[in-house]
Amino acid sequence: MSYSDFSLRKVKQDFELSTVEDGRFLPEVEPISPSPILAGLLEETVPWAIAVGTEKAKSEMIIAPTLLEVKRLLERKISVFSGNDFTVDSSVGLNGVCDFLVSRSSEQFEIEAPVLVLVEAKRDSLNSGLGQCIAEMVAAQRFNKANHRPQATIYGSVTNGTAWRFLKLEGQIVTMDVKDYPFPPVEPILGMLVWMVKEG
Repeated sequence: MSYSDFSLRKVKQDFELSTVEDGRFLPEVEPISPSPILAGLLEETVPWAIAVGTEKAKSEMIIAPTLLEVKRLLERKISVFSGNDFTVDSSVGLNGVCDFLVSRSSEQFEIEAPVLVLVEAKRDSLNSGLGQCIAEMVAAQRFNKANHRPQATIYGSVTNGTAWRFLKLEGQIVTMDVKDYPFPPVEPILGMLVWMVKEG
């Protein structure tokens, strides 16, 4: 098994998780204006990525630049990983590649604790990525604990580039925001991502 094999039902059963479907759990954070570089890039690439329609195009041209902007906004004191192996415990299926992972460490050559945010890219249906994202969040929780950097909250997002859905894991409870946040505009998404990394 790997992260991609988990459905929402299976991840809840295997790790004895309970889910809460709630309204927005993030506070009302101030939107953050993108740098001129990101704004110009998105103006060019978002229409192209939407037209191409593939997960790869949206990952490379929408999600990755947005997460790198979060790194810039936080003065490069965090690390952003894309497509890296994140095997934590293969005996229970917590192994495989994460689309995107954010750590509160400036180390960029290998993943170090604490891992704070997991972002799972999907071509279309956000629902189809929930199980996988939550499994990666469970892995991050265990990874942080094993590396003596436990975190009370792990955040996650499932996105197709133009819609973002947010989750959080606290102990055995997964809270899912029932609203999908549109992209563009980029400003609210940047505000929420920065808040998650700083407060996670």
